[in-house]
Amino acid sequence: MMISRGAAVHTISQGKTKISFRAKGMKNFALLLSSVAVLFMGYGATAAEIDEAAVLAAMAKQGRLAADVERDSRSKPQAVIPLLHLQTGDSVVDIFGSGGYYSELLASVVGDTGEVLLHNNGGFEAWGINGLSDRFDKRDTGNIVRHTRSGINLDMGIDSLDGAIIVMALHDIYVIPKRYNGEEYVPVGRPANANYFLEQIFQALKPGSRFVVVEHAGDSSMESEAVFDLHRMVESFARSEIESVGFQFMESSTALRNPNDDHSMIVFDSDIQGKTDRFVLSFEKPIR
Repeated sequence: MMISRGAAVHTISQGKTKISFRAKGMKNFALLLSSVAVLFMGYGATAAEIDEAAVLAAMAKQGRLAADVERDSRSKPQAVIPLLHLQTGDSVVDIFGSGGYYSELLASVVGDTGEVLLHNNGGFEAWGINGLSDRFDKRDTGNIVRHTRSGINLDMGIDSLDGAIIVMALHDIYVIPKRYNGEEYVPVGRPANANYFLEQIFQALKPGSRFVVVEHAGDSSMESEAVFDLHRMVESFARSEIESVGFQFMESSTALRNPNDDHSMIVFDSDIQGKTDRFVLSFEKPIR
């Protein structure tokens, strides 16, 4: 619990929850402090933070798709999801979640009182259409809301979410659209507005909430355009871009690193697909 005092206003914060009040005199302040402390004790008792054990339990549930179970060893969600620092009952978005692998695990760990937005645009939905059909056509996925929007328009509101995750898709915002002209690939458009995209995520999260990014690692000695053509990102660039809109870097994980990936191949190459060197970064929207 953190207590801050202005001239007449006192603020008590616990995690993502903050209460401000006015009290005249130390006696009244002490009484109010005791009452609010009891409130936060109750808050802490009912909100269980989602840790590795909780994710492993979700992974062990019966009825999961065979493709999801097969992916578990590659994606290691038990090392990724805890970096969101979610609690049961929270609302979280899986941005460009495609077929919904992470969305279903998130729905399991936040429980029936929580909610997961499976966000896609037309392209990512088409990419994951087989997984979406398998996941939703004949199964009860509970508290997952399919949230398909156009382009990079996220439409997630302001201070509305307790967490956001984007897995191996942030690089797509920076890719220059190209077409093969018979001899080479030539630009046919511009990359998306990355600042606008990231600002929407920042605005949608509640203060104190986390944004987790999983990305294919790129070679920092290469030109940026060449890195993005391989559908990769340089870690330092990703961190700089995300911090530029107001996020604070909090922690990272090495669980998905692969030193045998030399970062020279496009991520869809059969020799490296599913085995790329990936970095995992966790950021927080500061509490105002």
